[in-house]
Amino acid sequence: MAGAPPSYCFVAFPPRAKDGLVVFGKNSARPRDEVQEVVYFSAADHEPESKVECTYISIDQVPRTHAIVISRPAWLWGAEMGANEHGVCIANEAVNAREPAAETEALLGMDLVRLGLERGATAKEALDVIVSLLEEHGQGGNYYEDANSCHSFQSAYLLVDREEAWVLETVGKYWAAEKITEGVKCICNQLSLTTKMDAEHPELRTYAQSQGWWTGEDEFNFSQIFSPADDHLDCCAGKDSLEKQEESITVQTMIDILRDKASGVCIDSESFLTTASIVSVLPQNRSSPCIHYFTGTPDPSRSIFKPFIFVDDVKLVPKAQSPCFGDDDPAKKEPRFQEKPDRRHELYKAHEWARAVIESDQEQGRVLRKTMLELEKQGLEAMEEILSSPEPPDPAEVGDLFYDCVDTEIKFFK
Repeated sequence: MAGAPPSYCFVAFPPRAKDGLVVFGKNSARPRDEVQEVVYFSAADHEPESKVECTYISIDQVPRTHAIVISRPAWLWGAEMGANEHGVCIANEAVNAREPAAETEALLGMDLVRLGLERGATAKEALDVIVSLLEEHGQGGNYYEDANSCHSFQSAYLLVDREEAWVLETVGKYWAAEKITEGVKCICNQLSLTTKMDAEHPELRTYAQSQGWWTGEDEFNFSQIFSPADDHLDCCAGKDSLEKQEESITVQTMIDILRDKASGVCIDSESFLTTASIVSVLPQNRSSPCIHYFTGTPDPSRSIFKPFIFVDDVKLVPKAQSPCFGDDDPAKKEPRFQEKPDRRHELYKAHEWARAVIESDQEQGRVLRKTMLELEKQGLEAMEEILSSPEPPDPAEVGDLFYDCVDTEIKFFK
């Protein structure tokens, strides 16, 4: 498997986004056969001195973790993307940099997404969590469930809340970050920060000088200094998709951008596929709930975006969760990944049938896709009503929301 495929993360702020809403989106491009699951974890208190077992290493647990909902490759602990109960959304990108990423097992970029969500009540707080854990534990290890070779990457993150977003780009333990409060922003699998940095590792510049990458006299341009010499990956496909939108950006606009194969935002190649997607809407008015739409299935152009809202009593959705193999999981045993268990969940299996029908592109496929979009539209319209209502939604009704949508989708495919 060559370099990382271009995954894309997006955010749009008012007035570019509609009605005082912050809109966030991400396509997760991963190996074609990898299964992603959507999992909810409730807020929890933890014993003093307890540990949390991440994908490859254990670290100290904190006294309390926030409730989170994440989309993640089913073999690992962390997350590709997700949200927490405080309206913080985080997604990460695997990045190639001038300095190769460590193959030594440490925290994965995806572990840091989950740790940021569990421990940060704002985007900035989550950023502080991530950079302090990077400093303490470093990042490294295999990004793919592959016994034959280690694919390790540096990471970039988009962290968003109702007020602001941060782009955080890391190289080893070194990092730089930019704060965004207006307009639109896209990040993908290359370093993008240039001379505008609102926060950085205290030794970032000294380190660049010590490596002979910066003279200390020129203007400090993060991506110029830390990108690999051959980095001509073009990230602007995503940027163009977002910037050329003439209308206000809505949830539907973001979904359409994520579905766009012609622009390259939706990956469908020999080795890689968009294996899951998320769109979140974060109202700047705090009396309205944040709504997070997950596919839980590959290829957003052939998937249904299903809404999730945080309430105290969220109904768990085992049908969107992969089987658990416990300590026998080949990802947990060393040497790792000696076999690949079947990680498909019930929703994934049901959706495989739909993908096959649509791919065959006969009349049945066209009718099926139309009905899927109709189903999705009903969900989007119901959520619009919740957002425009002066009353908060009834927790009893929205607690089952994602469960009911997954259930309906599976029945529909059968």
